[in-house]
Order: sequence, then structure tokens, then C-alpha cells
Amino acid sequence: MFPCRGAQALAGAKLTPLSPCRTLCRPSSTLLRRKMAGNDVPPRRGKVLTVDTMNANVKKVEYAVRGPIVQRAVQIEKELKEGVKKPFNEVIKANIGDAHAMGQQPITFFRQVLALCSYPELLDDNKFPEDAKNRARRILKACGGSSIGAYSASQGIDCVRQDVSRYIEHRDGGIACDPDNIYLTTGASDGIVTILKLLTTGEGRTRTGVMISIPQYPLYSAALAELGAVQINYYLNEEKCWSLDIDELQRSLEAAREHCRPRVLCIINPGNPTGQVQSRQCIEDVIRFAAKEHLFLMADEVYQDNVYAEGCAFHSFKKVLFEMGPKFSSTVELASFHSTSKCYMGECGFRGGYMEVINMDPEVKAQLTKLVSVRLCPPVPGQALMALVTNPPQPGEPSYAQFIAEKTATLNNLAQKAKMTEEILNTVPGIRCNPVQGAMYSFPRITLPERAIKDAKAKGQVPDMFYCMKLLEETGICLVPGSGFGQKEGTFHFRMTILPPTDKLQTMLRKLKEFHQQFTQQYS
Repeated sequence: MFPCRGAQALAGAKLTPLSPCRTLCRPSSTLLRRKMAGNDVPPRRGKVLTVDTMNANVKKVEYAVRGPIVQRAVQIEKELKEGVKKPFNEVIKANIGDAHAMGQQPITFFRQVLALCSYPELLDDNKFPEDAKNRARRILKACGGSSIGAYSASQGIDCVRQDVSRYIEHRDGGIACDPDNIYLTTGASDGIVTILKLLTTGEGRTRTGVMISIPQYPLYSAALAELGAVQINYYLNEEKCWSLDIDELQRSLEAAREHCRPRVLCIINPGNPTGQVQSRQCIEDVIRFAAKEHLFLMADEVYQDNVYAEGCAFHSFKKVLFEMGPKFSSTVELASFHSTSKCYMGECGFRGGYMEVINMDPEVKAQLTKLVSVRLCPPVPGQALMALVTNPPQPGEPSYAQFIAEKTATLNNLAQKAKMTEEILNTVPGIRCNPVQGAMYSFPRITLPERAIKDAKAKGQVPDMFYCMKLLEETGICLVPGSGFGQKEGTFHFRMTILPPTDKLQTMLRKLKEFHQQFTQQYS
């Protein structure tokens, strides 16, 4: 124990390490006891962060795709594993577009290259085709330390952005694409939220208003709630296969100007959850509307390869914009988004994506680059995957035949399941399903008996939530109620993915048909 030097100095004592002061200094335990007996103990307080003191905007966020129905489905799965008896043996999760979780097989070439990138020693293994090795070497060479475990540039690996640029040019018939306008992202969702952050400003009646389609993908409503922006609903026309009507856009915009400042128009094409594919004429009309009303356009095009219906085709907003001429192509501000999670790839877990920005103010673009820099970089394996999606095997390369066969088979299978879903659902009295023209979902309308609606309200539930929860408990089928996506007052729907294997999808549709008939009879 060391002495109190102040006390020794007062006594004129020599400072030594073995002469403790027993007169002016007391053991800390004594002081502690005195403090505890006095008023020095701070008053007991609650948590710093409570539901009352947290960010109020976060409490407004809802995300139906992983909401109460899905949480209950997870509980039921645990109960089944524990031996709890149910009227079914498994939970079929048709609530989310997670292709591989539903049994879709990965594209061999993509996984080969990713394996080589993750474990470069495999480059010496003759089991891997040479074109896969070449792609892996190119990606690794662009990574710090030749490792996909290193950070990349915040905007993304340069050679990957070049691949994306060439892919867009090829897709759009030769329209130029500047790699500097490409930002690699953590899935498309990350890019969408980042652009919305840049656009959200103001308070009260000057707050940014964002026009989103109803039904909508809940990412948009959740992001707007978190950012404190104003959600402006425009309704798709269910009677015309969920088409977009310019008169409805105008109605929605004019009504919104009473309480906010509309600045953004969001389009999902092909549609989620509705599965419609927009015609070229519709896209031209939307671009003219955005130009006339001075709106920033956001085009969510993550399902661009998922087009099934005869007579439908995907047209990118950028392609149509530039083909409309300089009056539009030099003025309309556009951000478009794509992802590795959908189409024929279905690689949701890698979180790969990109966005392209057109006609963005250079000073704002600098701020965008700064904003993405805060998060360092998107996942590098996801960037590598995006390089493969945009630069797949080419004719003459060893992997080309297998790649084309796997891609075609996957898309053909989805097309068959889209048609089958529509046809079977439309045989059920009380269910009406529009053609699934694209994407990965059906969004059928259901007619519910008045008694079921009253029972749901008595339990504090939205009627289609009540319906979907009973469906889950009685059949093990997990769907998302239409109320989680938005729908016209007095109508009820559910969203169902078409991704399960064909035999399981048939079983699910049969069970759904039987359930709806029993439900209707029970509540008639």
C-alpha cells in the first residue's frame, strides 16, 4: 500500500512506499460505507432507451412480409419439431420471394466462381472450367490483397461497375452507360433507401411526399416511415390486371399537395406484389407525367427477367427515357435498381445489387458518394456475384451450354407455375386471381363472409389477417394478408409466392382451395 503523499508532506515525513497515512486517509471501504449511508448514492433510474424515449419514427415502421403471420409460422415449426400434433406435417412458407429456400437450385457457374474467389487454392483444381477460373482471377485481381475479404471502394469494385455498365448498354440496345453512374449496393433495398434519404427534406406541409403504388412492397412504406417522409398512395387498377392509370397518378398528386410537397414517383416493374408487367406506352406516359410535374423517378426493376405472359415484355425506364429524345433524356432525373436476389438467380443471401443514376446534379452525386462511404462498401461476395450476373458465360466458353440450360429451365418452370397458380385459384368460388404476368407472386382477391369480417373486427384483427392466420393454423400454409401491402377499402387479398416446387405448389393450392371452401361455409 502506498502512502498519502499529501499527508506525509504536511507532517514533513520522508516519502516511502511502506509508510501509509492512517490519520488523514481512511481505507476506501470506510468511505464507501459512509457514502452509502449518506446522500451521495445516485437515485435509481430506469433504462435510458425505452419504447417511450426511442425514435418515434421507428415505431411507425411495419414490414408485413416478416410480420406476425411469419413469426407464428416459426413458432409452429418449433412446435412440430417438439412433437406437437398438428393437422399438417410441415409449414409451407409462401410469404417471401426467397427462391433457394423454396428449393430453386443455384446456377452452377455462379457458385463455381464464388467458390474459387472464396478459396483461391481451388484455382489449381482441374474440376473447375477455365472460364470460371478466368472470372475468379479477374475479380480477385481487383480486390485488395487479392481477397474478397478486403474492403472495396465505397461505390463498388471498378471492374464490376464496368461489367454492369456493359450489361445495361447491351440490355438497352446500345444506349450509353457511364460506369461512374453505377453504385453497387447491398441488394436493391439498400439503394432504394439511400436515394430516399437524399430526397427527404422539410417539415409540415413542406415535407417530401413520395408516390408509391398500392398494393406496394412494404419496403417503401417502412422506409418512408423511418425517414419521416409522406407516403402518397396511388392505386393500381385491379379490374385491368393491376394496370397503372395516369389519371389516378394525377388525382393522387393533387390531393397530396394539400399537405406535403410531392417530389418522388416510385414504380415497381414487373410488379410486387401484383405481378403486372407495364407496357412501353405506360412507361412513356409515366415519364411524361414525371417531367410535367417535376418529379424524381425511382424504377424498381429487380424482376426484369421474370416475364411470363404472352404479349408482355420488359422495357427498362432508362431505355424508354432515352428513346423519347433529349427533351426527356436530358432533364428527367431517374434512379433504377436491380438485384441478384430475384430473376433466375434467386441469390438473396449474397445481398448483391446496383443502382444507376441519370441526370443527377453533380453536387448531389458527390453527397451520394459520401453517404455510401459511411458504410464502407457493399458485401464483396455480393459484388462478385453481380459481376457474374452481368457478365455470364458467353457463346464459345466452356460453361455457356450448361448456364443457358439452367437459366432457361428456371424461368420456364416459373412461367408454368405462374400459369398454374392463376388457373387453380380461379376455380375457387370467392377467389379471383389476375394473370401473373411477371415477378414471383400472385395477389388474388378473396371474398369473405360478413360474419367472418365481424368476428375478425371483434378480435381486433384486419379481416384478411384473420383469414391468413386461420389458414396457417389449420393447414400450415404461410401467406401474407393483402392489408400488409395496401388495398382499396372494402377489398381483401393475400400475397402468395409461386416459388415452391411444382408438386408442393400443387399441394398448397389444393389445401388453399379446400380451406377457403370450408372457411366460407363455416362463416356463412
